[in-house]
Amino acid sequence: MGHPGRNRRGAKTMKEKSSMSKISLPSKPSSRRLLAVFAHPDDETFGPGGTLALYALRGDEVHLVCATRGEAGKAPPGLNGFASVGEMRADELRRAASVLGLKAVSFLGYRDSGMPGSPDNHHPQALAAASSKEVAQQLAGYIREIRPQVVITFDPIGGYRHPDHIAIHRATVEAFSMAGDPNRDINGLPPYSPQKLYYSTFSRRFLRGVVRLLPLLGQDPHHFGRNRDIDLASLVESDFPIHATISIREVLRLKEQASACHASQGGGFSGPVRWMQHWLGRNDTFMRAIPATPPPHMERDLFEGIER
Repeated sequence: MGHPGRNRRGAKTMKEKSSMSKISLPSKPSSRRLLAVFAHPDDETFGPGGTLALYALRGDEVHLVCATRGEAGKAPPGLNGFASVGEMRADELRRAASVLGLKAVSFLGYRDSGMPGSPDNHHPQALAAASSKEVAQQLAGYIREIRPQVVITFDPIGGYRHPDHIAIHRATVEAFSMAGDPNRDINGLPPYSPQKLYYSTFSRRFLRGVVRLLPLLGQDPHHFGRNRDIDLASLVESDFPIHATISIREVLRLKEQASACHASQGGGFSGPVRWMQHWLGRNDTFMRAIPATPPPHMERDLFEGIER
């Protein structure tokens, strides 16, 4: 993997400053570092984008590793002038990352596997078909290089059972422990163990309310999303505890701006979807996987209890 400016497959890292809001920043640089690991461009924003923006605006280092360039995503007519879907979506991610204020974005170089049963599942470079240990070793290299105290990724079902989301969840969990193993050599980097691992997830109680509300808004909860391939109604069957709730009210505007950067994937929300996001999505919620012992109270800061 080498330097964070270039990954195993030669993709350059983006390092850009966010367009800052009126929120005042700390005068001293922070020693707190957070690493988010997701599968596709837009996962970072449509998921815990508010949390990423909040910590970045507070002066903390926020890094993102994205496993693919989202090659199986929706392709608008003319690809907005880009040569491929992957090139277009990588550009959207760089612009969204700039809005969120991320320190750096790195691509692993795998290919989007698409939803279950699609031809993209069988592509030779598909993430879902890759060796989990190989993916984990790359991620462990980033963990050793960035040295984050906190790592976040998808929950065990990848939010809505996307095979890439599940694959990168499993690889991140493996990498979390692999990075601290002194007996494992990863590009000569010294071992490092992050202190906390969180899964970005959401309240099933909230989801049940959404499933009941959608038909009233003319939406089918069994065929949701731009491609109508997400069965929201089935997701209430898999519940994960919420251990941390992060208020993102002060950065909702930044999250909306970053979402709009992912326009090819429907990021420019409008109508009832935007209303729901604005009024019901004022908190990001997380399950704390490591330390495994549940916290004695609802955490309001992912860095709570972190040893400097």
